[in-house]
Amino acid sequence: MTQQVDLREFINENRVSPLQKLVIFLCLMIVVVDGIDISIMGFVAPVIKQEWGISTTDLAPVMSAALIGLALGAVISGPLADKFGRKKLLIINLIGFGLFTLLAALSSNVTELMIYRLIAGLFMGGVMPQAVTLVTDYSPMRINGRMVTIILSGFTIGAAIGGFLAAWVIPHFNWHAMMIIGGVLPLILAMLAFFILPESIGYKVLKQHPKEEINALIKRIAPDFDMTNKEIVLPKPKTNTVNNPVKTVISPFYVLGSFLLWWSYASGLFVVYLLGSWLPMMSNEFGFSISEASLITAIYQLGGPIGCIACGYLMDKLNPYLGLVIGYVIAIFFMIFIGEVGHNFMLYSTMCFFIGMWMNGANAGINGISSAFYPVFARATGNSWMHGIGRLGAVASAFAGAYFLSLGWPASKIFLVLSFPAMGIIIALLIMKTVYSPKKMQQRELDNAQA
Repeated sequence: MTQQVDLREFINENRVSPLQKLVIFLCLMIVVVDGIDISIMGFVAPVIKQEWGISTTDLAPVMSAALIGLALGAVISGPLADKFGRKKLLIINLIGFGLFTLLAALSSNVTELMIYRLIAGLFMGGVMPQAVTLVTDYSPMRINGRMVTIILSGFTIGAAIGGFLAAWVIPHFNWHAMMIIGGVLPLILAMLAFFILPESIGYKVLKQHPKEEINALIKRIAPDFDMTNKEIVLPKPKTNTVNNPVKTVISPFYVLGSFLLWWSYASGLFVVYLLGSWLPMMSNEFGFSISEASLITAIYQLGGPIGCIACGYLMDKLNPYLGLVIGYVIAIFFMIFIGEVGHNFMLYSTMCFFIGMWMNGANAGINGISSAFYPVFARATGNSWMHGIGRLGAVASAFAGAYFLSLGWPASKIFLVLSFPAMGIIIALLIMKTVYSPKKMQQRELDNAQA
């Protein structure tokens, strides 16, 4: 008689294997490169503005082009990944945004640069959601918060690397060299992923791939596990929309949680991207040199990885929702009081570091909640739609940043205004914690069973 083995319970009960560590490491490297490419315009924008003789307002469409592409690409790639596989979509996206970033390096005017950044953004949009989905598919739930936030810390690591690179590359070469670096790196990672990155084991079970392929991955996770007369199965879904991931995400059971995740992620990206894109110019117009402004932004981004680890720890040790609420509260504190440090480079940089630490860390943690919230057959769609709809906040940030600067607002006032979206995220997370508490989730499952 064949014994059924729940895949999620199997992963939860076993130690993290070298295979799972490989998935985590590769996905981390992919997100690092994604962070370099997404933030690259913030570092080259002041140079392009001077070289082409254009205004800050002229740059707003260029700054938002990749963000619009990111939103569309994320929404499109999620259902495709649930249908054709996480690994395939991840590799295609890496190749696509690498090629169009290289083309952007050849741009000679605003229109060309905007078009290439838009198309590159379409491919970039699917990278982070699929990386998060793959990691969640292979991670035990007891450490999922930390694993996802570690992966997402790669984004801020990449953005920080981009800042340090820009501070050295642009003065010694030009902004084109920065774009070339941003285009070559994803092409290298695409080749590595093709040869050594495994497909999601949950996806293979869902799509009923050959038993030999599934058993081979099981053996790499737990070499001593005996698969004789055993069959790997997925956890029982909470909806009857197994064959339609899109309907699952907006089904009665998930719709409120989906909306709260979209709202939270959009608000978080509004803050994170506005600072990531406009902080160099904000700091430059506040009185710091272009090199100092690049270093301030790199220091801001450098706080992100530490914040991701800290928030991931709080999520796993306390509660996923309360852990993030603590992170956002600390970020709001520093945003309110950054105006007290004036033009002191060290103090200003330190405050930016802590804002980046907790704002980026908490925002990355939302991906951990999203990944655990959706079932495996709709996980890529759920994550991607949260990223896609959330990018609307990032798109709005490009225009909001230009508008704030055009009003002549000092950096301290912009930081103060940005504390309000962070407060909205706290409210959304507390609502979600109340509605989707483990006790209420269990009661809902019992009611469904009785019905």
